[in-house]
Amino acid sequence: MANMTTIEIIFGTVILVFAVFLTVAVLLQHGKTHHLSGTIAGGAETFFGKEKGKTIDKILSTVTSIVSVIFVIAVVVLYVLQKT
Repeated sequence: MANMTTIEIIFGTVILVFAVFLTVAVLLQHGKTHHLSGTIAGGAETFFGKEKGKTIDKILSTVTSIVSVIFVIAVVVLYVLQKT
């Protein structure tokens, strides 16, 4: 069993946190068809109102895209670190 360096542990933790965040963020968003995801997260519209729910969906979509890119970069960096 190989010893993990501190940087590998940090990247592993960041990847785990981002994975959980991405899962939750995707489930909270409304899909284009509003079938399944609307059922899971339909409370956004009723709790915040229709316009506020649409604004939250836009913010979640933007944040999800940014975190997805960071997640992929972190996975690639961790892979490279482990291969060296």
